[in-house]
Amino acid sequence: MTTMTLRGIDETIAEALKKKARKEDLSVNAVILKLLRESLWIEKKRNVVYDDLDHLAGTWNAQDLAEFERATAVFEKVDEDMWK
Repeated sequence: MTTMTLRGIDETIAEALKKKARKEDLSVNAVILKLLRESLWIEKKRNVVYDDLDHLAGTWNAQDLAEFERATAVFEKVDEDMWK
C-alpha cells in the first residue's frame, strides 16, 4: 500500500473534511480515501441520503395540495396539434 502526502489543503477544505468525518463517524483519512474511490468510480456511492427537503416532508395540508394542483394544472394539458 502506498503512502502519499497531500499539500495545499486550505482551512475550508480541512474543516469540511473534519465535519464529514465526524458526521460519518470515520477518520479524516478514511473519508478522504472514500471520496477518492467514489470520485474515481473505483467504488459506487452507496446509501446516498438527500436531506435538503426533509423539512418539507409531511407539512402540506389539503389546502396546500389544492393550491399546488391549481398552479400545476396547466402541465396536464396536452396540445393535440403537437401530437399529430
